[in-house]
Amino acid sequence: MTTALATPATTAAARPDRAPRGVLPVLLTASFMTALDFFIVNVALADLQRDLRAGPAALQWVVAGFGLALAAGLITGGRLGDRYGRRRVFGAGLALFTAASVLCGLAPSAGFLVGARVLQGAAAALLMPQILAILRTAVPPAAQAKAFAQYGLTLGLGAVFGQVIGGLLIKADLFGLDWRMCFLINLPIGVAALVRLGALPESRQAASKLDVPGVVLVTAALVALVLPLIQGQELGWPSWTWLSLAGSAALFAAFTVHQKRRRHPLVDLDLFRQRDFSIGLVAVQVFWMGQASFFLILALYLQFGRGLSALESGAVFMAIGAGYLLTSIIAHRLAARLGPQVVAIGALVMVAGLAAMAVAAGHGIGWLLPGLAVDGVGMGMALAPLTTAVLAKVAPQHTGAAAGILSTVNQTGNALGVALIGIVFYRAADYTGGFQAGLIALVVLEIALALLIQPLTRRASPGGRFAAARPGVHDH
Repeated sequence: MTTALATPATTAAARPDRAPRGVLPVLLTASFMTALDFFIVNVALADLQRDLRAGPAALQWVVAGFGLALAAGLITGGRLGDRYGRRRVFGAGLALFTAASVLCGLAPSAGFLVGARVLQGAAAALLMPQILAILRTAVPPAAQAKAFAQYGLTLGLGAVFGQVIGGLLIKADLFGLDWRMCFLINLPIGVAALVRLGALPESRQAASKLDVPGVVLVTAALVALVLPLIQGQELGWPSWTWLSLAGSAALFAAFTVHQKRRRHPLVDLDLFRQRDFSIGLVAVQVFWMGQASFFLILALYLQFGRGLSALESGAVFMAIGAGYLLTSIIAHRLAARLGPQVVAIGALVMVAGLAAMAVAAGHGIGWLLPGLAVDGVGMGMALAPLTTAVLAKVAPQHTGAAAGILSTVNQTGNALGVALIGIVFYRAADYTGGFQAGLIALVVLEIALALLIQPLTRRASPGGRFAAARPGVHDH
């Protein structure tokens, strides 16, 4: 049983086919800011290395520290929202993320910047699960597919255009701040979202004690899993990375045993007995394994294989953005007609785009653009409907925990994909061969995604609509 706390926003949803007024602007602003920050830092690395005299290890941790703290904290962040209120924890995470961004922008040394990036990741772990949970509990069922489509569009735009925006900010050199504007730009965005925080309704699960030993176990397990995935390729997979991966398996096993014994567990294991949720999580991991790794090998190919600048490379990414924008806007309508099958179709469209790029690699950059656009079309078809399908049948009292698990799978999928596709890429003789080999591996991943979706399509509700569109799934 759950409790919803009345606010002006809870009465704003007079129409069942629309989100409460003001909810989506706040949530989507925060979503864009976190997605942007994950990718924008890539184009700032060369400038901050020169300015802060940062070594290779420090640069690596500017990127890895954020991702590690984010992945390790997401499940706990979701549970904190359930217990203390999703709006409250969202606001705390947003305020901390904004403050950490300012610290990044003012960093006097590389070590300080790494610490601020870890703080940013921890703050993102607080706010990201609340976004999904609030979308599931505050938005009327008839409006959820559209809301998740807008959420997916926002994430995609932040990811695709992050390098473009970063390159433009550095080139503009506003106030002589150079790379620092890539972080300081979050200050006005974060403040604008915080000012409108009252538009969000408050909701929480019935009060229960926070499982502190469970928090320690799952955080340690996730760190042990994600850290070697982030660092392994760069360091040549030393023995400690394999020991860490083995240790993560043991810690996850201990966490599972501990959760079974708890009256109020951090993660209710009954969630995984829901077939759609469990299969959907595997599909989500496969999807995200293909996204971060693709962005990585494309950037490496363009900048090192073809000699493009960061801004020129970012401009090429806009071809993906064009295709993504085209379909993500109408993804909820496609999902209403096709159900989860739209994800499988999107995966096959991505296969076509990736294959076209593999053929075009080594020729002029312009030959890549059609494949990039097609890949973006498929990505836009798949992202939001996949998220909706995974959360559709989750009971309201488990929404926060489920959102935390889903976000964690996103991040571990990113890390695993970069590790595996990175191995394929770097084993090739040159950048063109590595790019082509990586694309072939990504084709296999997208085919696997299309196959994984099939059990969900056979269980879709009549008329091809997601189960999320049923009444009676809100917190009360």
